[in-house]
Amino acid sequence: MKLRFLNTNALKILAAALMLVDHIGVLFFPQVLAWRIVGRLSFPLFAFALSEGCRYTRDKVKHFLLVFVLAVVCQTVYYFFDNGSLYMCILVTFSLSILTVYAMQFFKKTLFDGSPLYKQILSGALFIATVIGVYLLCETVTIDYGFWGCMLPVFASIFDFHRIPAPEELKKLDSLLLRVLCLGVGLGMLAISYAPVTLPVYAFPAILILLLYNGKKGKTKLKYFFYLFYPLHLVLLEGVYLLIA
Repeated sequence: MKLRFLNTNALKILAAALMLVDHIGVLFFPQVLAWRIVGRLSFPLFAFALSEGCRYTRDKVKHFLLVFVLAVVCQTVYYFFDNGSLYMCILVTFSLSILTVYAMQFFKKTLFDGSPLYKQILSGALFIATVIGVYLLCETVTIDYGFWGCMLPVFASIFDFHRIPAPEELKKLDSLLLRVLCLGVGLGMLAISYAPVTLPVYAFPAILILLLYNGKKGKTKLKYFFYLFYPLHLVLLEGVYLLIA
């Protein structure tokens, strides 16, 4: 479809730019809501891109460890430079998302690959335990975007049957439209969890952007740029802010 001209790299670059706008607003223009409204589009785009990464990556352990280790590094820096703050950053959110998506993938795989009933039950229990564990952790410490934020890539992965030996009837449900609509349901739960704060409502137009996604990766390998952009842009903005202050 010609209207679908955004590949994965384009989605991530757009999400990174929108996140930069959001954080500039937080640091330099806290009274101007427009910066935060524009920035709300970033998280759903990154969440969907993360679900796509989980969909196609072959080395699940490496994928998780890469995000998790970077999250630990960022949190260590935050702790020492932000008066011992235990606020968990977006990389912690996405680490929990990855674990939950992979637990769901494992459950779906055992349902359709001829695994014995006990393995299906155990994989289902593992998935439920992962969701409950994430929920309890979010209730214990403050994690960026909270429980429903962690679940957003999971919503986008509900009808992901890539490399899953599911029946053809189910595989037909694995479409961009349905995956984006499921993410929209997750955004609704996220917005409800923030009520009466209305700022998350401005994330919904990201659904229209995601409908322009063509499912392609992009020719240029920018994988590590996106992992490094988050901490580096924060360091740069904080440095500028301190110089101005």
